Amino acid sequence: MPPCNTPSEPCDSAPFHEEQRFGKWHAALVLAMPPAGVVFIACRQLIWRHPWGNPPTSDGGMVFLSILAVLLYVRLVTVRLVTDLHPRELVIGMKGLWPRRRIPLDQVRAARAMEYDAIRDFGGYGIRSGRRGRAYIAHGNGAVELELVDGGRLFIGSQQPARLARQIRRR
Repeated sequence: MPPCNTPSEPCDSAPFHEEQRFGKWHAALVLAMPPAGVVFIACRQLIWRHPWGNPPTSDGGMVFLSILAVLLYVRLVTVRLVTDLHPRELVIGMKGLWPRRRIPLDQVRAARAMEYDAIRDFGGYGIRSGRRGRAYIAHGNGAVELELVDGGRLFIGSQQPARLARQIRRR
Protein backbone atom coordinates (compact mmCIF):
# COMPACT_ATOMS: atom_id res chain seq x y z
CA MET A 1 0.00 0.00 0.00
CA PRO A 2 1.37 3.46 -0.85
CA PRO A 3 2.26 5.86 1.94
CA CYS A 4 -0.42 8.30 3.11
CA ASN A 5 1.19 11.31 1.48
CA THR A 6 0.95 9.89 -2.05
CA PRO A 7 -1.42 12.15 -4.01
CA SER A 8 -2.42 9.45 -6.52
CA GLU A 9 -4.67 7.49 -4.18
CA PRO A 10 -6.07 8.08 -0.69
CA CYS A 11 -4.47 6.13 2.13
CA ASP A 12 -7.00 3.63 3.50
CA SER A 13 -5.21 3.26 6.82
CA ALA A 14 -5.66 6.96 7.62
CA PRO A 15 -8.71 7.99 9.66
CA PHE A 16 -11.64 8.92 7.46
CA HIS A 17 -12.98 12.45 7.75
CA GLU A 18 -15.49 14.07 5.43
CA GLU A 19 -17.51 17.29 5.63
CA GLN A 20 -20.30 17.90 3.16
CA ARG A 21 -22.25 21.07 2.61
CA PHE A 22 -25.86 21.00 1.62
CA GLY A 23 -25.12 21.84 -2.01
CA LYS A 24 -28.59 22.83 -3.11
CA TRP A 25 -28.53 26.54 -3.97
CA HIS A 26 -32.28 26.61 -4.43
CA ALA A 27 -32.75 25.40 -0.83
CA ALA A 28 -30.64 28.32 0.42
CA LEU A 29 -32.76 30.64 -1.70
CA VAL A 30 -36.02 29.26 -0.29
CA LEU A 31 -34.64 29.45 3.25
CA ALA A 32 -33.72 33.11 2.63
CA MET A 33 -37.30 34.14 1.89
CA PRO A 34 -38.67 34.33 5.48
CA PRO A 35 -35.74 36.39 6.84
CA ALA A 36 -35.86 38.65 3.79
CA GLY A 37 -39.57 39.19 4.40
CA VAL A 38 -39.02 40.04 8.07
CA VAL A 39 -36.19 42.44 7.20
CA PHE A 40 -38.41 44.09 4.55
CA ILE A 41 -41.25 44.53 7.05
CA ALA A 42 -38.81 45.95 9.60
CA CYS A 43 -37.43 48.43 7.04
CA ARG A 44 -40.95 49.36 6.05
CA GLN A 45 -41.78 50.16 9.69
CA LEU A 46 -38.48 51.68 10.82
CA ILE A 47 -37.47 53.65 7.73
CA TRP A 48 -40.70 54.41 5.86
CA ARG A 49 -42.86 54.64 9.00
CA HIS A 50 -45.56 52.18 7.92
CA PRO A 51 -46.37 50.24 11.14
CA TRP A 52 -46.96 46.52 10.91
CA GLY A 53 -49.73 44.78 12.81
CA ASN A 54 -52.75 45.89 14.79
CA PRO A 55 -51.65 47.02 17.32
CA PRO A 56 -48.30 47.78 15.63
CA THR A 57 -45.24 45.80 16.62
CA SER A 58 -42.69 47.91 18.51
CA ASP A 59 -39.58 49.07 16.67
CA GLY A 60 -37.44 47.11 19.13
CA GLY A 61 -39.51 44.00 18.45
CA MET A 62 -39.00 44.38 14.69
CA VAL A 63 -35.24 44.80 15.13
CA PHE A 64 -35.16 41.70 17.38
CA LEU A 65 -37.20 39.61 14.90
CA SER A 66 -34.99 40.72 12.00
CA ILE A 67 -31.77 39.82 13.79
CA LEU A 68 -33.22 36.50 14.96
CA ALA A 69 -34.42 35.57 11.45
CA VAL A 70 -31.08 36.42 9.84
CA LEU A 71 -29.09 34.51 12.50
CA LEU A 72 -31.34 31.47 12.11
CA TYR A 73 -30.88 31.59 8.34
CA VAL A 74 -27.09 31.81 8.64
CA ARG A 75 -27.12 28.90 11.07
CA LEU A 76 -29.16 26.72 8.72
CA VAL A 77 -27.13 27.41 5.58
CA THR A 78 -23.81 26.71 7.33
CA VAL A 79 -24.76 23.24 8.60
CA ARG A 80 -22.46 20.44 7.41
CA LEU A 81 -22.74 16.67 7.46
CA VAL A 82 -19.58 15.48 9.20
CA THR A 83 -18.46 11.85 9.07
CA ASP A 84 -15.50 10.66 11.14
CA LEU A 85 -14.25 7.09 11.28
CA HIS A 86 -12.18 6.30 14.36
CA PRO A 87 -10.57 2.97 15.26
CA ARG A 88 -13.56 1.81 17.32
CA GLU A 89 -16.49 3.98 16.24
CA LEU A 90 -18.12 5.89 13.43
CA VAL A 91 -19.30 9.39 14.33
CA ILE A 92 -21.81 11.21 12.13
CA GLY A 93 -23.72 14.39 12.66
CA MET A 94 -25.04 17.64 11.32
CA LYS A 95 -22.38 20.04 12.60
CA GLY A 96 -23.99 23.14 13.98
CA LEU A 97 -27.51 21.76 14.19
CA TRP A 98 -27.88 18.30 15.65
CA PRO A 99 -25.99 16.17 18.19
CA ARG A 100 -23.56 13.65 16.74
CA ARG A 101 -24.40 9.97 16.61
CA ARG A 102 -21.76 7.49 17.64
CA ILE A 103 -21.90 3.97 16.26
CA PRO A 104 -19.50 1.43 17.77
CA LEU A 105 -17.96 -0.54 14.92
CA ASP A 106 -18.64 -3.82 16.71
CA GLN A 107 -22.35 -3.03 16.19
CA VAL A 108 -21.90 -2.93 12.38
CA ARG A 109 -22.60 -6.26 10.68
CA ALA A 110 -22.00 -5.09 7.10
CA ALA A 111 -21.08 -1.95 5.16
CA ARG A 112 -21.52 -1.43 1.44
CA ALA A 113 -21.25 1.48 -0.95
CA MET A 114 -24.41 2.25 -2.88
CA GLU A 115 -26.26 4.83 -4.94
CA TYR A 116 -29.62 6.27 -3.97
CA ASP A 117 -32.05 9.05 -4.78
CA ALA A 118 -32.51 11.31 -1.75
CA ILE A 119 -35.97 12.48 -2.80
CA ARG A 120 -37.37 9.10 -3.86
CA ASP A 121 -35.80 6.95 -1.13
CA PHE A 122 -35.88 9.32 1.85
CA GLY A 123 -38.05 12.30 0.94
CA GLY A 124 -35.22 14.84 0.89
CA TYR A 125 -31.97 15.85 2.55
CA GLY A 126 -30.94 16.05 6.20
CA ILE A 127 -31.54 13.43 8.86
CA ARG A 128 -34.34 11.36 7.39
CA SER A 129 -36.23 8.15 8.04
CA GLY A 130 -37.64 6.19 5.16
CA ARG A 131 -38.80 2.73 4.24
CA ARG A 132 -35.16 1.67 3.91
CA GLY A 133 -34.03 2.99 7.31
CA ARG A 134 -32.49 6.13 8.79
CA ALA A 135 -30.31 8.35 6.61
CA TYR A 136 -27.88 11.24 7.00
CA ILE A 137 -27.87 12.98 3.62
CA ALA A 138 -26.29 16.26 2.52
CA HIS A 139 -25.32 16.10 -1.12
CA GLY A 140 -25.01 13.78 -4.09
CA ASN A 141 -26.23 10.25 -4.61
CA GLY A 142 -23.49 8.10 -3.05
CA ALA A 143 -23.83 6.53 0.37
CA VAL A 144 -22.69 3.77 2.65
CA GLU A 145 -25.39 1.43 3.84
CA LEU A 146 -24.70 0.01 7.28
CA GLU A 147 -26.46 -3.12 8.45
CA LEU A 148 -26.39 -3.07 12.23
CA VAL A 149 -26.26 -6.07 14.56
CA ASP A 150 -29.73 -5.20 15.93
CA GLY A 151 -31.18 -5.46 12.39
CA GLY A 152 -31.39 -1.72 11.79
CA ARG A 153 -30.11 0.01 8.68
CA LEU A 154 -28.32 3.32 8.49
CA PHE A 155 -27.40 5.27 5.36
CA ILE A 156 -24.59 7.81 5.40
CA GLY A 157 -24.28 10.10 2.40
CA SER A 158 -20.69 10.38 1.19
CA GLN A 159 -18.73 11.71 -1.76
CA GLN A 160 -16.38 8.75 -1.22
CA PRO A 161 -18.74 5.86 -0.39
CA ALA A 162 -16.46 3.04 -1.63
CA ARG A 163 -13.53 4.25 0.45
CA LEU A 164 -15.65 4.72 3.58
CA ALA A 165 -17.30 1.30 3.25
CA ARG A 166 -13.91 -0.37 2.68
CA GLN A 167 -12.43 1.29 5.76
CA ILE A 168 -15.41 0.35 7.95
CA ARG A 169 -15.13 -3.30 6.84
CA ARG A 170 -11.40 -3.34 7.66
CA ARG A 171 -11.85 -2.22 11.27
